[in-house]
Amino acid sequence: MHCVTSERKQLEDHFRQAIQEAPNAMILINTNGEIVLFNRQAENTFLYRAHEVLGKSMETLVPERYRPAHQALRSGYIAHPEARPMGLGRELYGLRQDGTEFPVEIGLTPIDANEGRMVLAAIVDITARKAVLLQIENALQEKTVLLNEIHHRVKNNLQIIISLLNMQVNTMEDGGARNALMDSQIRVRSMALIHQLLYERRDFSRVELGEYIQKFGQLLLSTFGSTLKNSQLKIITSPEPIHIELQRATPCGLLINELVTNAIKHAYPHGEGTIWVKLNKIDEKLALLVVEDHGVGLKEKTAPVTNKSLGLQLVPILAEQIGGSINCHDNQPGVRFEVCIPLIDEKNEL
Repeated sequence: MHCVTSERKQLEDHFRQAIQEAPNAMILINTNGEIVLFNRQAENTFLYRAHEVLGKSMETLVPERYRPAHQALRSGYIAHPEARPMGLGRELYGLRQDGTEFPVEIGLTPIDANEGRMVLAAIVDITARKAVLLQIENALQEKTVLLNEIHHRVKNNLQIIISLLNMQVNTMEDGGARNALMDSQIRVRSMALIHQLLYERRDFSRVELGEYIQKFGQLLLSTFGSTLKNSQLKIITSPEPIHIELQRATPCGLLINELVTNAIKHAYPHGEGTIWVKLNKIDEKLALLVVEDHGVGLKEKTAPVTNKSLGLQLVPILAEQIGGSINCHDNQPGVRFEVCIPLIDEKNEL
């Protein structure tokens, strides 16, 4: 029996020595919340000598305004002890002997000793870490403001280009030249809309395609209202957000522009009809964009790349730029374009 007691005492001595040499502040308290062990790093952290706090309440090391709540939390933990790693729970503060406060992170470990249940608290001063995080947050805020201003200015500059093109259109007498300038104008508008959405949403990494298509449809109706006559433009988008990252957003917007404007201008030259624009998810990796009509169809039963229309020649190039694929189908009558668009991996967004 004496041998067992001696071994236990030796183990406790080793345990206390290990705590004394620990690189973090280590404080051992009993069920009454009294400090029974205060290591060297705790002395350096709280600016107390061990003999000055032994036997005192743990709340001595807590700012006064937090003491009532801390006492209740301590009592609750002692009643239901479990190992609690650092970084969990609420933000905590320590109080040094000189009255200064500092943010801390605390890990708790219940320990059974000869004197009864104990709690070992490992405490880390996170002042430097919080300062670094604050610097990072400030830098991110500055970056956000800068990017917001950049997209706002790009949008405004594109609007100026649109206005200049419009002035040029009004001076042109040649119908073909006017149409070419108007086509360029709507292409620039499709790009300006990308920057407008980025500016409005303050999300500079991606664009939600459903919202883009809905707003672009409104823009087209205001531009081509007289061309549509009795025809309709119906836009059906997925209720689930479909995102595409910034570097692919502009060619994707241009691709949508070419397909929809081509249908508006050529699908129903002599009567009324409907142009559908549909966007849906195929799966987590792909979305399907469909632009279709029941109009006159393509004059040349060829692939878009060999079509004489500049817009349709651009379509496969733009599809390649977004990493997608495009197929053209005879809608009997009319034409149906299907574009498979690779999506952002939401778990590994850029």
